[in-house]
Amino acid sequence: MADKDDTDRDDNRISAAAASRFARMALAGIAREFPNKPGDVLLSPRDAMRPRKSHPAFYGCFDWHSAVHGHWMLAYLLKNQPDLRDARTIRRKLGVNLTRDNLRGECAYFARPEAGSFERPYGWAWLLKLALELATADDPQLRQWSQYLQPLAAIIVERYLEFLPRAGYPVRTGLHNNTAFGLGFAFDYAQATRHTRLQAAIIAAARACFLKDADYPATLEPSGSDFLSPAFTEAHLMRRVLQPAAFRRWFGKFLPHLGAGRPRNLLVPVRVSDRADPQLVHLDGLNLSRAWCMRSVASALPAADPARAVLLRSAAAHAKAGLAHVESGNYGGEHWLASFAVLLLSEPV
Repeated sequence: MADKDDTDRDDNRISAAAASRFARMALAGIAREFPNKPGDVLLSPRDAMRPRKSHPAFYGCFDWHSAVHGHWMLAYLLKNQPDLRDARTIRRKLGVNLTRDNLRGECAYFARPEAGSFERPYGWAWLLKLALELATADDPQLRQWSQYLQPLAAIIVERYLEFLPRAGYPVRTGLHNNTAFGLGFAFDYAQATRHTRLQAAIIAAARACFLKDADYPATLEPSGSDFLSPAFTEAHLMRRVLQPAAFRRWFGKFLPHLGAGRPRNLLVPVRVSDRADPQLVHLDGLNLSRAWCMRSVASALPAADPARAVLLRSAAAHAKAGLAHVESGNYGGEHWLASFAVLLLSEPV
């Protein structure tokens, strides 16, 4: 359970107690090989390998993308709270996984022809999120891991550049293949690293996919296993790629009744009926990711815009609902929800 001191109310900093609890959840996962849900395409019997051999760095946490964002969360906590009481353990366990040889092994996996769409776009996005976290650190050890990770990040960048011109239609879902989510972290990486080709490709794709969206059918959300809101994930992306005035005009057309509190289903936290079910527990993540996106979108709206106040109230309710259930005792949620909690708490209020 979350406690009332998960953040400092002045700067949204994650409390030391919460950071330690979240860190321990990730530490328990990144070295846990089983249970595991591989995403491999097998062309012959020899391709059937245990996860640690296929993915020597990111074999834990049930699946590849969860392992990657578990590493991101630990790197984020280490960078932002270097005096955390778990810092030594975090350094040791990240150091075991993020070696030059292990990351070369990850590159070798991506070089397989049948791995061309592996983890597209969700895992790709999280890999670039991790790469950016390490690349912007002052800590010498994190910068060393950044160097080891860079060849894999370069592969992911090239995958985006190859794929985006062919991606004629967006995927509007609350699950891993959501197009807007996949573009968002990649855009952050491109912007921070000044990768102008990637940045331009993402802006072009986002505009082609989403710029004409108006009166979005948000009454259809959520679906029963969503951990992302298609509406708010899209809005969060467009806040990044459009100029502020253009975004405000776009958002006013996209969800035109939000300032009046409609649609209500988009603004009320979702209920989770069974946290032992690995699909239903996705809805805890939806509460967290909705709150994260709402805070971001609200920050781009004028203080007098009624939609801003609606978003901030709803974000607070969603954050409370989501943070209360990060720790449930069920691995189906615990292997990934702490990352979403830290993602939320890292977003300025």
